[in-house]
Amino acid sequence: MIFPGITAFYAAILGLIYVALTGLVVFGRGKFKVFNGDGGNQTMHQMIRAHANFNEYVPLLLVLIGFLEAGGGSPSIVRIMLIVLVVARALHPFGMLAREKSVRQMICRGFSSLATWIILIVVSILLLTR
Repeated sequence: MIFPGITAFYAAILGLIYVALTGLVVFGRGKFKVFNGDGGNQTMHQMIRAHANFNEYVPLLLVLIGFLEAGGGSPSIVRIMLIVLVVARALHPFGMLAREKSVRQMICRGFSSLATWIILIVVSILLLTR
């Protein structure tokens, strides 16, 4: 089996983003004195959802992209998908924490969600057609 080195490199970057999101939630819990759930605080809720959304998509995408790379998929395609994923997942929390219907919310959250779904669809199709 081929070690998916490209995927591993970007997984490490995504791991650091995840730590930052975890820190945001921990910081929010201290700031808003919420130690369980969101305490009815909208900002805390948004922080928790940004963290959770990352955790809902990134592990599956890394596994799928890693399978594609290990199975001999094009290194260029793998790298492009991972770069887009890192950018999308880095922008997403800014959109989640933006004011409702603001330009920042539409660009950061909208772009990142769409990019994540496109990557999920593309890599799934590539794996199914191998």
